[in-house]
Formats: sequence, C-alpha cells, structure tokens
Amino acid sequence: MKDKMTRRWNTYESFYVGLGDKKVADIVITNHAKSRWIDRIESEKTGFDDIAEFLWECLKNGRIEPYYRNEQDVYLIDDDLVFVAEFADTLTETDITGHPLQKMIVVTFLGRMSETIELRDLKTYYSWLRHSRRMTLVKNSRKRK
Repeated sequence: MKDKMTRRWNTYESFYVGLGDKKVADIVITNHAKSRWIDRIESEKTGFDDIAEFLWECLKNGRIEPYYRNEQDVYLIDDDLVFVAEFADTLTETDITGHPLQKMIVVTFLGRMSETIELRDLKTYYSWLRHSRRMTLVKNSRKRK
C-alpha cells in the first residue's frame, strides 16, 4: 500500500499519512459525524467504512487542509466540505523514530460551502447560531410567564 503520499521506511514501521504536523495512522468516525454525513453530505454511501475510505483517499491525495491557519480542529476537503476533527495519540503505533502516531477523530461534518453560504465565515456563523439560540430561549421564557 505504499504510494507517493504515504511515508513508510520499512516493513516494521506503521503506515501513516501526514496532515500538517500530524501523522495520521487511523480515522475514527463518531456516531454524530455519521448522522451529519447522512443529513448534509451524502445519502447513498453512509457506512462508517464508506466515510473512512473517502477520508483516507482525501488524506493520501492531499485534498484536506485546515480551514483557518491557526485553527487545528476545522478542516476543508477540496475547498468545499467542512468538518471538525480532533487528534489523539495512538497508544500502540509509533513512527520509526519512536514518536507516537495520531488517530483523527471526526467529530462532525458541518456541510458544503457550495450549498450553505454561511460556512464561508465560521466565526460569523457560530456567533449567529449563538444569538439565534439565545433569542429562541428568550422567546420561550416570555411565553411561560
């Protein structure tokens, strides 16, 4: 499985793909991410294996990049699909120098920028969401009184 985007020096070293300063050896899809995938991205290939295979191909081909330069948890695929991921060290796998490899935990898929214009500026989008939720709570509390 060695190709141009994977780094593997010998048969004893674990397989990983580089993403920025991370060395991703495993991808974990949460249940929430799977449900958001079904709602916002695709309705045909909806299994955990389908999503992980898509993300591996994107990783190997260099199609994933950070949304903001300073942010380490929001990523873009092909400048369109926005998703949130966290990284954790794997306990069992290391690179040839002994540094631990990471597993990418996909928390959620936010959607496609081409379909949801609000995703073009996440900071404004999140502040709008907080404001709209706050206003909903205020309206509901008025009704109860």
